[in-house]
Amino acid sequence: MRIAMVTETFLPKIDGIVTMISATMECLRARGDEVLLFAPAGGPDELHGARVIGLPSSPFPFYPELRVAAPRAAMRRYIQEFQPDVLHLFEPSLLGIGGIYYAQVLHIPLVISYHTNLPAYLRYYRLGFLQSATWKLMRIRHGRADLNLCTSTPMMQELAEHDIDRLALWERAVDADRFHPSRRSAEMRSTLSQGEPQKPLLLFVGRLCAEKNIGSLRAVLRAIPDLRLAIVGDGPMRPELEKHFRGTPTYFAGYLRGEALAAAFASSDLFVMPSETETLGLVLLEAMASGCPVVACRAGGIPDAVEDGVTGFLYEPNENALIETVRRVLASPAAQTAVRTHARSEVERHGWQGATDLLRRQYQQAIDDPRPRTRPSRSSRQYSFARRTTMAALRRLLP
Repeated sequence: MRIAMVTETFLPKIDGIVTMISATMECLRARGDEVLLFAPAGGPDELHGARVIGLPSSPFPFYPELRVAAPRAAMRRYIQEFQPDVLHLFEPSLLGIGGIYYAQVLHIPLVISYHTNLPAYLRYYRLGFLQSATWKLMRIRHGRADLNLCTSTPMMQELAEHDIDRLALWERAVDADRFHPSRRSAEMRSTLSQGEPQKPLLLFVGRLCAEKNIGSLRAVLRAIPDLRLAIVGDGPMRPELEKHFRGTPTYFAGYLRGEALAAAFASSDLFVMPSETETLGLVLLEAMASGCPVVACRAGGIPDAVEDGVTGFLYEPNENALIETVRRVLASPAAQTAVRTHARSEVERHGWQGATDLLRRQYQQAIDDPRPRTRPSRSSRQYSFARRTTMAALRRLLP
């Protein structure tokens, strides 16, 4: 199979989407598939033996590590030379618009995967009034796909409620060999706990941005004596969060990768995820694989990954519930042990190769049965007008 991909985020940036792209490309290449990736410039020219086309990009003003690239006419030549069987867009916003356009004009089956709960993010930036307009744009975007992939069933349900169809589940996966309890390190634990490894250590891993709700963890430190918190990752809110946590036993580790990240998970007592906007949360699976019990908010796609009291601990989205759940879990070593065992057993069933084999079958579904002609039920006339207007604008910009 020949698969062309378009992503808005790529190396050297590290996040869940980049991890999924890298792991998926590796598995596809192992199966003998040919892969071509379009991404913002700044990353490698090749990944797992697949060619990467880096398109001119510039830093996003409010998030410099995120590079923004616009679609270019050269995409058409590369796509025609590659002759893909299917085109897969990862959370298309700007660069991905070019992918949508060329999928239509070159008659290539189109798969779009949904990774970022943008409508939910808006309220964290005082832009909640844009939610309705955002959903309209998303209906146009996903309405062009032969198949729309979601990383959790709650996200499938949410998209369906907003009249987006042709939905399928992208099976969750994790590298359970890299993320393993054996990666526990006394040196890493001492570093993360700032020299007090005997005290309970909480871990957060992810982007340091408003929608992750990281600031709520300060209340946990205030309410439960002797806790230590390690925050792994970086992002636009780091200076503000460092100020917010000043005077608390919190360590900002910055980005950790590879073996260091695996050791951080395995060396911590609890992994805390206060975000209410996750479409899945790959870091949850990495913590579970590492033997680090998860305490996470019962919101978004998280309940798909974490079964409360079995493979982790869920709390209702409020600060008091977070505090009480952390307190209860720390007071019950037996519950922690049981969850570690069940969580590890669960994630061992979800490897990247199995998930990619299913993805290949979903690609084939899009190829064999392109674009069933079911229209979105809401305002189909308005939808059709917006789609025609969008395509006309693209034709003026792209050949």
